[in-house]
Amino acid sequence: MTADVISPVSAPELDSIAPHLAELLVDAVDAGASVGFLAPLDRAAAETWWRTHAAAIADGSRALWTARTGGGRITGTISLGFATYPNGRHRAEIAKLLVHRDARGRGLGRTLLATAERAAAAAGATLLHLDTETGSPAEALYRSAGWTEAGMIPDYAANPSGELHPTTLFFKKLPRQ
Repeated sequence: MTADVISPVSAPELDSIAPHLAELLVDAVDAGASVGFLAPLDRAAAETWWRTHAAAIADGSRALWTARTGGGRITGTISLGFATYPNGRHRAEIAKLLVHRDARGRGLGRTLLATAERAAAAAGATLLHLDTETGSPAEALYRSAGWTEAGMIPDYAANPSGELHPTTLFFKKLPRQ
């Protein structure tokens, strides 16, 4: 299991850690993760992208956590987007589960995922959903963590090199709290 410390990120804190989150996002894209960006990802663009989430974190429609080593280096992150429509307040979306290449294989992704699942349940969500590149290591993680495949969409998103790949949709029912 990981020894990294998982903690929530506040909107004011996001600005100061955006460069470190950008480093993590650039690492993921460089490693071939299909997380919404094409390679090479400019670090300044990655910083700007992270900062765009401050308002949603401030208003509670998004939650963000980081994993940090004892020295404070960010090694992973996950976010949770809460539905804002009245008929969807029972659901939330897992997004941007990222683990730095040199921190993989220690259970950090599973720990971050469990953190977001617990927080979603505590906030009243009873249904989580996400999408991930079909055949990716992330897909195997979600399956092993009890997520259910809802289906696959062909040619859904381009990987960092621009090649279209299918995406698998997953959901997880959470117990009412």
